[in-house]
Amino acid sequence: MEYTGYLDFWFTDLPLAERVERFVALGVKQFNIFFWRQAPIAEIVSACQQQGAQLYSTFDDDMGSLADPGDNEKTFSSWAESLEMAERYNIPVLYIFSNQIEVVNGVEVVRRLSGNYPEGMQYANLLNQTEKIMRLVEQTAVEVRVECLNRHDFIGHILVDNPQLAADWVQRIDHPQFRLTFDTYHQQRGSGELLSTLEKYFAWITAVHIGDVPTRQEPGTGEINFVNIRRKLRDLDFDGEIGLEFAPSTDEAVVMERVREIFPLE
Repeated sequence: MEYTGYLDFWFTDLPLAERVERFVALGVKQFNIFFWRQAPIAEIVSACQQQGAQLYSTFDDDMGSLADPGDNEKTFSSWAESLEMAERYNIPVLYIFSNQIEVVNGVEVVRRLSGNYPEGMQYANLLNQTEKIMRLVEQTAVEVRVECLNRHDFIGHILVDNPQLAADWVQRIDHPQFRLTFDTYHQQRGSGELLSTLEKYFAWITAVHIGDVPTRQEPGTGEINFVNIRRKLRDLDFDGEIGLEFAPSTDEAVVMERVREIFPLE
Protein backbone atom coordinates (compact mmCIF):
# COMPACT_ATOMS: atom_id res chain seq x y z
CA MET A 1 0.00 0.00 0.00
CA GLU A 2 0.95 3.65 -0.36
CA TYR A 3 -0.37 6.82 1.23
CA THR A 4 -1.53 9.69 -0.96
CA GLY A 5 -1.46 13.08 0.70
CA TYR A 6 -4.19 15.56 -0.18
CA LEU A 7 -2.51 18.94 -0.52
CA ASP A 8 -5.80 20.87 -0.33
CA PHE A 9 -6.53 19.52 3.18
CA TRP A 10 -3.12 19.46 4.93
CA PHE A 11 -0.65 22.24 5.91
CA THR A 12 -3.19 24.86 4.88
CA ASP A 13 -1.08 27.72 6.27
CA LEU A 14 1.34 27.20 3.36
CA PRO A 15 1.06 27.64 -0.43
CA LEU A 16 0.22 24.37 -2.19
CA ALA A 17 3.69 23.76 -3.61
CA GLU A 18 5.34 24.27 -0.21
CA ARG A 19 3.13 21.61 1.35
CA VAL A 20 4.95 18.90 -0.60
CA GLU A 21 8.15 19.15 1.48
CA ARG A 22 6.18 19.03 4.73
CA PHE A 23 4.36 15.89 3.62
CA VAL A 24 7.57 14.22 2.48
CA ALA A 25 9.03 14.85 5.93
CA LEU A 26 6.19 12.66 7.25
CA GLY A 27 7.05 9.87 4.80
CA VAL A 28 4.33 10.61 2.21
CA LYS A 29 5.57 10.89 -1.37
CA GLN A 30 2.54 10.88 -3.64
CA PHE A 31 -0.07 13.62 -3.74
CA ASN A 32 -3.46 14.74 -4.96
CA ILE A 33 -4.60 18.25 -5.77
CA PHE A 34 -8.13 19.40 -6.50
CA PHE A 35 -8.91 21.58 -9.51
CA TRP A 36 -5.84 21.25 -11.72
CA ARG A 37 -6.87 24.26 -13.80
CA GLN A 38 -6.69 26.52 -10.74
CA ALA A 39 -3.59 25.00 -9.12
CA PRO A 40 0.03 26.10 -9.73
CA ILE A 41 0.59 22.68 -11.20
CA ALA A 42 4.05 23.31 -12.68
CA GLU A 43 5.26 24.55 -9.28
CA ILE A 44 3.79 21.53 -7.51
CA VAL A 45 5.36 19.08 -9.97
CA SER A 46 8.70 20.85 -9.62
CA ALA A 47 8.46 20.60 -5.81
CA CYS A 48 7.66 16.90 -6.13
CA GLN A 49 10.67 16.33 -8.37
CA GLN A 50 12.95 18.09 -5.90
CA GLN A 51 11.64 15.87 -3.10
CA GLY A 52 11.65 12.57 -5.00
CA ALA A 53 7.84 12.54 -4.89
CA GLN A 54 4.99 12.45 -7.43
CA LEU A 55 1.84 14.38 -8.18
CA TYR A 56 -0.35 11.28 -8.32
CA SER A 57 -3.91 12.40 -9.05
CA THR A 58 -6.15 15.37 -9.75
CA PHE A 59 -9.40 16.29 -11.52
CA ASP A 60 -10.93 18.99 -13.68
CA ASP A 61 -13.12 21.54 -11.92
CA ASP A 62 -14.50 22.72 -15.28
CA MET A 63 -15.33 19.43 -16.97
CA GLY A 64 -19.07 19.95 -17.29
CA SER A 65 -21.65 17.30 -16.41
CA LEU A 66 -21.58 13.86 -18.01
CA ALA A 67 -25.24 13.59 -17.00
CA ASP A 68 -26.15 16.59 -19.18
CA PRO A 69 -26.50 16.02 -22.95
CA GLY A 70 -26.01 19.74 -23.36
CA ASP A 71 -22.47 19.42 -22.02
CA ASN A 72 -21.31 16.62 -24.32
CA GLU A 73 -18.97 18.75 -26.40
CA LYS A 74 -17.54 20.35 -23.26
CA THR A 75 -16.96 17.12 -21.37
CA PHE A 76 -15.17 15.53 -24.33
CA SER A 77 -12.91 18.49 -25.07
CA SER A 78 -12.09 19.08 -21.39
CA TRP A 79 -11.07 15.43 -21.00
CA ALA A 80 -8.76 15.75 -23.99
CA GLU A 81 -7.15 18.71 -22.21
CA SER A 82 -6.95 16.84 -18.90
CA LEU A 83 -5.25 13.87 -20.52
CA GLU A 84 -2.74 16.11 -22.30
CA MET A 85 -1.97 17.76 -18.95
CA ALA A 86 -1.64 14.40 -17.17
CA GLU A 87 0.78 13.08 -19.77
CA ARG A 88 2.83 16.28 -19.72
CA TYR A 89 3.28 16.09 -15.95
CA ASN A 90 3.32 12.27 -15.62
CA ILE A 91 0.18 12.14 -13.45
CA PRO A 92 -1.11 8.54 -13.44
CA VAL A 93 -4.67 9.04 -12.11
CA LEU A 94 -7.56 11.36 -13.02
CA TYR A 95 -10.92 11.44 -11.25
CA ILE A 96 -14.28 11.59 -13.00
CA PHE A 97 -17.66 12.67 -11.59
CA SER A 98 -21.18 12.57 -12.93
CA ASN A 99 -21.91 16.27 -12.40
CA GLN A 100 -20.14 19.61 -12.42
CA ILE A 101 -19.66 21.04 -8.92
CA GLU A 102 -19.29 24.81 -8.55
CA VAL A 103 -18.49 26.99 -5.55
CA VAL A 104 -21.04 29.77 -5.12
CA ASN A 105 -20.59 32.15 -2.19
CA GLY A 106 -18.44 29.58 -0.44
CA VAL A 107 -20.99 26.77 -0.91
CA GLU A 108 -20.53 23.77 -3.23
CA VAL A 109 -23.42 23.62 -5.69
CA VAL A 110 -24.30 21.06 -8.36
CA ARG A 111 -24.65 22.87 -11.68
CA ARG A 112 -28.17 22.77 -13.06
CA LEU A 113 -28.72 20.71 -16.19
CA SER A 114 -29.34 22.45 -19.49
CA GLY A 115 -32.73 20.75 -19.85
CA ASN A 116 -35.36 18.75 -18.01
CA TYR A 117 -33.75 15.34 -18.55
CA PRO A 118 -35.08 12.35 -16.56
CA GLU A 119 -32.51 10.37 -14.58
CA GLY A 120 -32.60 7.44 -17.01
CA MET A 121 -31.62 9.74 -19.87
CA GLN A 122 -28.93 11.34 -17.71
CA TYR A 123 -27.40 7.96 -16.90
CA ALA A 124 -27.52 6.78 -20.50
CA ASN A 125 -25.76 9.97 -21.56
CA LEU A 126 -23.15 9.50 -18.84
CA LEU A 127 -22.38 6.00 -20.09
CA ASN A 128 -22.18 7.06 -23.74
CA GLN A 129 -19.88 9.98 -22.95
CA THR A 130 -17.68 7.83 -20.74
CA GLU A 131 -17.23 5.31 -23.55
CA LYS A 132 -16.10 8.12 -25.88
CA ILE A 133 -13.76 9.55 -23.24
CA MET A 134 -12.24 6.12 -22.58
CA ARG A 135 -11.24 5.89 -26.25
CA LEU A 136 -9.04 8.89 -25.55
CA VAL A 137 -7.86 7.48 -22.24
CA GLU A 138 -6.75 4.16 -23.70
CA GLN A 139 -4.24 6.01 -25.86
CA THR A 140 -2.49 6.94 -22.60
CA ALA A 141 -1.38 5.13 -19.43
CA VAL A 142 -3.78 7.15 -17.24
CA GLU A 143 -6.20 5.38 -14.89
CA VAL A 144 -9.62 7.02 -14.49
CA ARG A 145 -11.34 6.58 -11.14
CA VAL A 146 -14.97 6.93 -10.13
CA GLU A 147 -16.28 7.66 -6.66
CA CYS A 148 -19.78 8.44 -5.50
CA LEU A 149 -20.39 11.81 -3.84
CA ASN A 150 -22.89 12.12 -1.01
CA ARG A 151 -25.80 14.53 -1.32
CA HIS A 152 -25.34 16.12 2.12
CA ASP A 153 -22.30 18.21 1.20
CA PHE A 154 -23.71 19.85 -1.91
CA ILE A 155 -26.73 21.89 -2.92
CA GLY A 156 -28.48 20.25 -5.83
CA HIS A 157 -28.81 16.75 -7.25
CA ILE A 158 -25.75 14.60 -7.98
CA LEU A 159 -26.61 11.69 -10.27
CA VAL A 160 -23.99 9.18 -9.01
CA ASP A 161 -24.50 9.59 -5.27
CA ASN A 162 -24.29 5.97 -4.04
CA PRO A 163 -21.75 3.14 -4.31
CA GLN A 164 -24.12 0.81 -6.16
CA LEU A 165 -24.48 3.26 -9.03
CA ALA A 166 -20.76 4.07 -9.05
CA ALA A 167 -19.95 0.36 -9.26
CA ASP A 168 -22.55 -0.15 -11.99
CA TRP A 169 -20.89 2.66 -13.96
CA VAL A 170 -17.51 0.94 -13.73
CA GLN A 171 -18.91 -2.49 -14.54
CA ARG A 172 -20.85 -1.29 -17.58
CA ILE A 173 -17.84 0.53 -19.03
CA ASP A 174 -15.77 -2.62 -18.39
CA HIS A 175 -12.36 -1.11 -19.14
CA PRO A 176 -9.07 -1.94 -17.36
CA GLN A 177 -8.26 1.79 -17.02
CA PHE A 178 -11.62 2.61 -15.41
CA ARG A 179 -11.73 1.82 -11.71
CA LEU A 180 -13.49 2.56 -8.42
CA THR A 181 -12.42 4.51 -5.33
CA PHE A 182 -13.95 3.54 -1.98
CA ASP A 183 -14.36 6.78 -0.02
CA THR A 184 -15.31 6.17 3.61
CA TYR A 185 -16.49 9.73 4.20
CA HIS A 186 -18.82 9.97 1.20
CA GLN A 187 -20.15 6.46 1.63
CA GLN A 188 -20.91 6.77 5.35
CA ARG A 189 -22.57 10.15 4.84
CA GLY A 190 -24.68 8.84 2.00
CA SER A 191 -25.19 5.09 2.24
CA GLY A 192 -23.42 3.40 5.16
CA GLU A 193 -22.80 -0.37 4.94
CA LEU A 194 -19.07 0.18 4.56
CA LEU A 195 -17.76 -3.36 5.09
CA SER A 196 -20.28 -5.16 2.92
CA THR A 197 -19.87 -2.64 0.10
CA LEU A 198 -16.08 -2.84 0.28
CA GLU A 199 -16.23 -6.60 -0.06
CA LYS A 200 -18.92 -6.63 -2.75
CA TYR A 201 -17.10 -4.27 -5.12
CA PHE A 202 -13.53 -5.03 -4.12
CA ALA A 203 -12.55 -6.38 -7.55
CA TRP A 204 -12.88 -2.87 -9.02
CA ILE A 205 -11.40 -0.86 -6.12
CA THR A 206 -7.89 0.56 -6.47
CA ALA A 207 -8.04 3.27 -3.78
CA VAL A 208 -9.52 3.75 -0.30
CA HIS A 209 -10.00 7.25 1.14
CA ILE A 210 -10.17 7.44 4.93
CA GLY A 211 -11.94 10.60 6.09
CA ASP A 212 -14.09 10.18 9.21
CA VAL A 213 -17.71 11.34 9.69
CA PRO A 214 -19.15 13.88 10.32
CA THR A 215 -16.21 16.32 10.32
CA ARG A 216 -14.06 14.77 7.56
CA GLN A 217 -11.06 14.60 9.84
CA GLU A 218 -8.64 11.75 10.56
CA PRO A 219 -9.73 8.25 11.63
CA GLY A 220 -10.76 8.22 15.27
CA THR A 221 -12.44 11.63 15.30
CA GLY A 222 -15.91 10.43 14.32
CA GLU A 223 -18.25 7.49 14.01
CA ILE A 224 -16.51 5.13 11.58
CA ASN A 225 -14.82 2.01 12.91
CA PHE A 226 -11.59 2.15 10.92
CA VAL A 227 -10.06 -0.79 12.76
CA ASN A 228 -12.72 -2.99 11.19
CA ILE A 229 -12.11 -1.43 7.79
CA ARG A 230 -8.39 -2.11 8.07
CA ARG A 231 -9.10 -5.71 9.09
CA LYS A 232 -11.36 -6.15 6.06
CA LEU A 233 -8.70 -4.69 3.75
CA ARG A 234 -6.17 -7.11 5.18
CA ASP A 235 -8.55 -10.03 4.68
CA LEU A 236 -9.05 -8.95 1.06
CA ASP A 237 -5.27 -8.49 0.47
CA PHE A 238 -5.70 -4.86 -0.53
CA ASP A 239 -2.47 -3.37 -1.87
CA GLY A 240 -3.59 -0.04 -3.33
CA GLU A 241 -3.76 3.61 -2.34
CA ILE A 242 -4.75 4.88 1.10
CA GLY A 243 -5.91 8.43 0.41
CA LEU A 244 -5.50 10.94 3.25
CA GLU A 245 -8.46 13.00 2.03
CA PHE A 246 -9.32 14.69 5.30
CA ALA A 247 -8.47 17.79 7.32
CA PRO A 248 -6.20 17.02 10.32
CA SER A 249 -7.79 17.98 13.62
CA THR A 250 -4.44 18.73 15.27
CA ASP A 251 -0.70 18.73 14.50
CA GLU A 252 -0.09 16.93 11.21
CA ALA A 253 2.77 14.79 12.56
CA VAL A 254 0.55 13.55 15.39
CA VAL A 255 -2.25 12.79 12.94
CA MET A 256 0.13 10.89 10.67
CA GLU A 257 1.15 8.68 13.56
CA ARG A 258 -2.51 7.91 14.23
CA VAL A 259 -2.95 6.97 10.58
CA ARG A 260 0.06 4.65 10.68
CA GLU A 261 -1.28 2.92 13.78
CA ILE A 262 -4.54 2.02 12.05
CA PHE A 263 -3.31 1.69 8.46
CA PRO A 264 0.31 0.54 8.61
CA LEU A 265 1.96 0.02 5.24
CA GLU A 266 2.52 -3.71 4.78
